Amino acid sequence: MNTDDINYYLGLPERYRDCAVDLYDEAFGQKFAVAIPSREKRIIFLRKCFTLDYVIGAIYDDKLIGIAGFQTPEGSLTGGITYRELLSQLGFIKGNWAAIIFALYERKAVFKELIMDGIAVHSDARGKGVGSYPLKEVAKYAKDHQFNTVRLDVIDINTKAKILYERMGFKSVKTESYPYLKWLLGFSSSTTMELTV
Repeated sequence: MNTDDINYYLGLPERYRDCAVDLYDEAFGQKFAVAIPSREKRIIFLRKCFTLDYVIGAIYDDKLIGIAGFQTPEGSLTGGITYRELLSQLGFIKGNWAAIIFALYERKAVFKELIMDGIAVHSDARGKGVGSYPLKEVAKYAKDHQFNTVRLDVIDINTKAKILYERMGFKSVKTESYPYLKWLLGFSSSTTMELTV
């Protein structure tokens, strides 16, 4: 794969929705499985809830090989995940359970701050810089739209991602520990990182 032949786009056409959902679930399915254990239901739910305007897509040979979702005051890639939608798709009990879990992951932006909403790269394209380019494009988008910082959270078991973010200029600003939730979430701390743009 020649990385010079990869094109990056702000927003994705509808025809890439299924692939974007598959990439996202491959990267974050284990985390989301606590809220929605059934992969089939998770995929259906994400398909319905993704807002493709808030993503940088990496396209190679007409195939989606990477995504970087983000959140602004106007919306986010996963902005369609609402309490009402959870109840509608999962029913009262499972919907409320999922809402409780998703509340643990929820992040609110402060003024002039853009929040990353997940980076996912196809397994065939990992280790080739595909993840760093969409991240650069998100930083460029943030600067062009007068944001001051880009913020993300990285969990303690994802050391490779943290190294990538540090290489891209992100600085750790705080770490939150919750060892009592490791049995449920699969990780016991997360670090908030920021990039000044």
